[in-house]
Amino acid sequence: MLRKDINELLTQTGPGTAMGELFRQYWMPAMLAEELPENDCPPVRVKLLSERMVAFRDSEGRYGLMDEFCAHRGASLWFGRNEGSGLRCPYHGWKYDVTGQCIEVPSEADNSSFCENVKLTSYPLVKIGDLLWTYMGDPAKKPPLPEFEFAHVPAEQTYTSKRVQQCNWLQAFEGGIDSSHVTFLHSGGLKTDPLFKGAKGNEYNMKDTKPFFEVADTEGGLFVGARRNAEDGTYYWRITPWVMPNFTMVPPRGDHPVHGHFWVPIDDENCWAYSFDYHPVRALTEAERQAMIDGHGVHSKNIPGTYRTAANMDNDYLIDREAQKRGETYSGVAGIAMQDASLQESMGPIVDRTKERLVPADSGIIKARQKLRKAVVALRDEGVTPPGVNPEHHKVRSAAIVLPQAESFLDACRDAVTVQPGVRQTTV
Repeated sequence: MLRKDINELLTQTGPGTAMGELFRQYWMPAMLAEELPENDCPPVRVKLLSERMVAFRDSEGRYGLMDEFCAHRGASLWFGRNEGSGLRCPYHGWKYDVTGQCIEVPSEADNSSFCENVKLTSYPLVKIGDLLWTYMGDPAKKPPLPEFEFAHVPAEQTYTSKRVQQCNWLQAFEGGIDSSHVTFLHSGGLKTDPLFKGAKGNEYNMKDTKPFFEVADTEGGLFVGARRNAEDGTYYWRITPWVMPNFTMVPPRGDHPVHGHFWVPIDDENCWAYSFDYHPVRALTEAERQAMIDGHGVHSKNIPGTYRTAANMDNDYLIDREAQKRGETYSGVAGIAMQDASLQESMGPIVDRTKERLVPADSGIIKARQKLRKAVVALRDEGVTPPGVNPEHHKVRSAAIVLPQAESFLDACRDAVTVQPGVRQTTV
């Protein structure tokens, strides 16, 4: 359990909050690159860390992310005209460039310098991989660009989707480092999902429902090791990396692509789940990519034209009690992503952690909360740069491996959990 004040410390991310200030130390996903597909395309509303903004791609291909509202009368620039290397408010014609600088005020005299003193709050927006990334902190402290492997492999080796999740970022993130639920909630998916089935590791997952956890501290976050019994004298280890504050990876299965997530706060009661798959050494097959588009694996089937899932809170996630009875799905909800989201959203917008009863299998979650709290306080009180800002901390992998019982998982897997370009993932 957590004290009420600590729960609030870790879950509130708006401007002026301690956790919000921590998030503002990092580059983080702001949107998919597909949302701004071409120069002068329509602008897009973006809400992150409770700030309402608008993103656009100008006539020269430059990306901009700035305050949603015109400095003149406060009209939303989502209605704006994206033209001539700027976004023009349709109300009175004020125009802004990608830095938020006002460059035209049509009502002013031709020789007026008025607009030079008008600038909207803006943030950098940079394309890396399938994502547009932003940094919302002090420009003077802007760190180097992110180095996560899934965003740097060739385009044919990676795929990213996103969905809105109706709960606080922390309870969604905590699901990303919780390996013990897989044996139950996702047991159907281990047998049938095209991006999960067929791996030898699934057999170990299903046979041992009492995993033992070891958690190793790293410079950028944690490695959460889940140990299950394998053949005589050996253990099956699943190693989940967490890079602060909100990047997690799922241990691989067979030669399937490797999955992972970013959990990005929209506000305190909603977050974006960015879900990626990539293979370190080969292109995704046509069947794999189509399965991801169709919402299998960690991805979701969304309502066309939106990033809201087709199965959602308003339709009880299309729960199928007969499929639950037949054992096709453990909870009755179809799809790995929605199985997780349905239960995390069922806790309420911000779960009351003063009432929870944690067990040893939650040791990864407990350690992560401790590390987050320590970093938030150190930043707030002493200005200490938090773990995970340094791009070297991003160069981690998940792993799945069978080891002799006497071996330490981290000692045996240091290479396996470190990015090695051109080297296949370690997997069972």
